[in-house]
Amino acid sequence: MSVQRLAEKLAQAEQSGTLPKVVIPVHLCGQSCDMAAIHALGQRYGFKIIEDASHAIGGKYRGEPIGNCRYSDITVFSFHPVKIITTAEGGMATTNDGDLARRMQLLRSHGITRDPSEMSHEPDGAWYYQQIALGYNYRMTDIQAALGCSQMSRLDAYVDRRHAIAQRYDALLSGLPLRKPWQHPDAYSAYHLYPVRLKLDGLKRSHRDVFDSLRARGIGVNLHYIPVHTQPFFEAMGFKRGDYPEAERYYAEAISLPLYPTLTDVGQQQVVAALEMAVGA
Repeated sequence: MSVQRLAEKLAQAEQSGTLPKVVIPVHLCGQSCDMAAIHALGQRYGFKIIEDASHAIGGKYRGEPIGNCRYSDITVFSFHPVKIITTAEGGMATTNDGDLARRMQLLRSHGITRDPSEMSHEPDGAWYYQQIALGYNYRMTDIQAALGCSQMSRLDAYVDRRHAIAQRYDALLSGLPLRKPWQHPDAYSAYHLYPVRLKLDGLKRSHRDVFDSLRARGIGVNLHYIPVHTQPFFEAMGFKRGDYPEAERYYAEAISLPLYPTLTDVGQQQVVAALEMAVGA
């Protein structure tokens, strides 16, 4: 998230009376947004902040763990199967606000409480509970939690290995017609993804040609992500192409290269060799 563009949008929204109640910075690919600057804007314009750290568990911002909520109200993490830590499905939300924590606990399990202090009258007995909000069934199973906890002890090692692979990509890809991931000096990325952006002006092949060539050589590349505002659901709401030009430029150029802790040096070299052939280097 560009702090400069956010500030411009907030200034416009203030004039039109449409300031947001919540802003959700997304830590794309594992690198933190500039949360101190976003927090300062939140103080100025009165919005709450929810960090989307689905890609960033194990990462740091200004030397502190992402998710400590120093500059936000809530941070959410994803434990989807392709994430750095997985529980097969599910996730986690962190907060320093006791009231928000209690509200999320209620919403997690149908809005049900067994705490007498939250009930409208004395419990009928030891079996008694009350539903005091309309919640959901968002409980994680004990088996899933055990899987996640077993991986947490290895989180730092996972992230260290991702950094080693990313640094090797940085070296191996030098000289190719592409842009490598830029790293913010205040952030320590979790390196969930390693996307490169093709310099299409210097290529004789299209973005899709390069992507298809890599897939044809058995390289498991992907594209993260399609701009949300171009999806039919949001187009029906009035969003249109051209509304977010930088997201569209990114989509036209980006390819995510394989990056996972068990990727070997030989495997990584194969990825680079295939990419060299795909771009005609």
